[in-house]
Amino acid sequence: MTEYSIEQKILQLSQDLLDAIDQGDWERYSQLCASSLSAFEPEAVGTMVEGLSFHKTYFSSPVPPKQRHSTICSPHIRHLGETIVVSYIRLIQILSETGQHISTAFEETRIWHRISGKWVHVHFHRSRSGQHNL
Repeated sequence: MTEYSIEQKILQLSQDLLDAIDQGDWERYSQLCASSLSAFEPEAVGTMVEGLSFHKTYFSSPVPPKQRHSTICSPHIRHLGETIVVSYIRLIQILSETGQHISTAFEETRIWHRISGKWVHVHFHRSRSGQHNL
């Protein structure tokens, strides 16, 4: 597999992960992530969370997810052997219950590691960027 195709695969896996989040697809999300996933994100209020249980809470919410779509903008990929780091701006477009279109952005860095020939999401860091309406 060429360097270019590995980078394209990681971008596609990253988009698949964001699509699973946007669609509330826990099964797909948990397939893409290591059970020991670690993360820093605004919802964890300064605490590093480990494992998937923290994230599952958001997928199992009784409130239906808003209609939203995430786009990866300006990705930067660093290939470090069996590990790939991808950093980008995540642009989120939401259609509110009142029909209003809302956009917000986050700075995200996601780390993928190849385990037994399969790329697995093992860590991420997400920070609010610019105007945040979520």
